[in-house]
Amino acid sequence: MEYCLESVTRVGMLTLALGLLLLLSGHSVRTEDATGSRFVCNALPPGAEPGCGYFATGNRVQSSSPVEDELRNTILQLRETILQQKETIVSQQGTIKELNSKLARCESAAAAAAEVSPQGKSRGQSSRRKELGKNTMGDLPRDPGETIDQLGKTMQSLKGRLENLEQQSLRLPITNLSAGGVAALTPLPRDLRELLRQRLEVLETQLLRKVAELEEEKSQLYNETAAHRQRTESALNSLLERITELEKNNNAFKSPEDFKVSLPLRTNYLYGRIKKSLPEMYAFTICMWLKSSASPGIGTPFSYGVPGQANEIVLIEWGNNPIELLVNDKVAQLPLSLSDGRWHHICITWTTRDGFWEAYQDGERLGTGDNLAPWHPIKPGGVIILGQEQDIVGGRFDATQAFVGELSQFNMWDRVLRPVDIAGLANCSAYMPGNVVPWIDANVEVFGGASKAALEICEDRAFDS
Repeated sequence: MEYCLESVTRVGMLTLALGLLLLLSGHSVRTEDATGSRFVCNALPPGAEPGCGYFATGNRVQSSSPVEDELRNTILQLRETILQQKETIVSQQGTIKELNSKLARCESAAAAAAEVSPQGKSRGQSSRRKELGKNTMGDLPRDPGETIDQLGKTMQSLKGRLENLEQQSLRLPITNLSAGGVAALTPLPRDLRELLRQRLEVLETQLLRKVAELEEEKSQLYNETAAHRQRTESALNSLLERITELEKNNNAFKSPEDFKVSLPLRTNYLYGRIKKSLPEMYAFTICMWLKSSASPGIGTPFSYGVPGQANEIVLIEWGNNPIELLVNDKVAQLPLSLSDGRWHHICITWTTRDGFWEAYQDGERLGTGDNLAPWHPIKPGGVIILGQEQDIVGGRFDATQAFVGELSQFNMWDRVLRPVDIAGLANCSAYMPGNVVPWIDANVEVFGGASKAALEICEDRAFDS
């Protein structure tokens, strides 16, 4: 609402300024100065010109003083200045809205750049976006040109960081040592990782193929070796059978008991076998002639195994151990010495009563003992093997336990022989075949290269002495 000054007195500048402020605030004021003068402001009628004085009665003021004209011009200038500032504020608000829109697009571009960056870079750019997302209307420069320059610099910085991330993603892995001495690897791009994985799969396939080929070659070699051994053993057995047949036809042995079995090699396939089986026994005596110079240990001259117990009766000298007698897998050490390369006659007796045993060498009793499998009856239905120790009945031999040498006159009784009878057998003054297992040609068969040959043991022994 416009007003016209009706009465003004000469007042100080302070009073004038107060009046102007009250005039701009749209209030009618009535006041008095220090001398009691007053002025009244009334509304201008419609169509009246500002500055034309009217009294309350509607009469126009005829004249004005220079001070009044000066104040009027000042008021008009202030009003015009206020309107210009208002227009400037409206214009700057539009500029601010436009700049905020551009800033939002910059943030979108920065977010897209952060998605291709590693995790650590993404966190850094996220914090940068948070800073850019703040309300900075109060901090923007008053000059729109400076704001645009600042946004341009920000965009250039974001572009540089994006290019740096793209270049880092294309680099090969680089091992860097941090301050703590820990190696850090830059992640490989997805395409390069896929290429490396494919190459590794190809190499793994080639390696597995090569291993399979080697396994196949090994299997073929093993089969060929087994087949060759089988052919060799078959040929040897055929040859031995032919020799045995010729020996029988030519009556090679003067008597059925005058022969020996030779086991010249320490293998797991040379052995002899007694065809006759044993009954259940509560005592036994086993006598034989042995000749061996094998070292260490002569091996296993004989073994008797039954189902469930491969070591029912075993005589063995293995390694540096003394000669041992096993009954039902219980052990007694015998004071015998047989590895001098000469013929020796040995006899072993045992009875289930208290497990008492005796050991004779060349007719002389060298040792006795008891508590060797006491009250255990010798089980029937087993197999007697000459020259090998059985791990299962009739087989699974161990070459390190094989007997190397010659043996003859293997006889077995189901009782304990008297010392005089044993001495007669040792000095060739008496001949008494075993009542359970007698030593005759028809009762002994050989395998794997073992052989039978004619032998008159007493004459041969006399020659050795």
